[in-house]
Amino acid sequence: PRLLNQSIEPDLEMITLKCLQKPTDLRYATADALADDLEAWLANEPIQARSSHFTQVLSRFFRETHHAGLLENWGVLWMLHSLVLLVLCGITNLLQLLHSESSTGIAPRLPYLGLWILGLGFWAFVFWEIRKRSGPITFVERQVAHVWAGSMICSSLLFGVEFLLGLPVLSLSPVLGLISGMVFLVKAGILSGAFYVQSLVLFATGLVMAVLPGTGLPNVGISLFGVVSAVCFFVPGLKYWRQRNAGR
Repeated sequence: PRLLNQSIEPDLEMITLKCLQKPTDLRYATADALADDLEAWLANEPIQARSSHFTQVLSRFFRETHHAGLLENWGVLWMLHSLVLLVLCGITNLLQLLHSESSTGIAPRLPYLGLWILGLGFWAFVFWEIRKRSGPITFVERQVAHVWAGSMICSSLLFGVEFLLGLPVLSLSPVLGLISGMVFLVKAGILSGAFYVQSLVLFATGLVMAVLPGTGLPNVGISLFGVVSAVCFFVPGLKYWRQRNAGR
């Protein structure tokens, strides 16, 4: 509106913009609501469009994008992925605790490399093959898959970084929370703003994992990461699996 009329009053501009919103839930619910705001503007009273502006911003922030429908193709796969993460992190943490109680206290790297490179790599191959069988893969799905693949490569290369820096195995495991948080941050921008929640939770998980070894408590950081990550994948996976079944 301001491009057409530079002298338009801010409240009238806000009313006009509310009418022009593309998502229907961000417009006036009824013509009476619009009339009430116009009358309030004429009477120099507060308008509803201004008072609801903050809630509209929040609604936009967490709303789904037009690509969110693609997640219906990933519902079952994300639920399976959550199970894989639980098993992977559980076994990893068990090995870590067993090695910490051994006579040397030094954990060999090969078992972890086998789990996180060969095991996770095999699952990634199976995951992608299952997805290809369910229909054509879109460009956006390829983008998300590349981000996910990049996170897997980063996670596996942490073992190499630990070796080069002379650090004990799994010393850099808190970085897993940061990597996963970054992945969900990208998904939030591409697919649905709801993933900002998972992103923040995973960032916080990385910080907790970093603090945990110094508390004197059993170092269950990897298991914590596995549980949190599994929930972050399972909840939206279940949602979009149900959504797909409801649409059939």
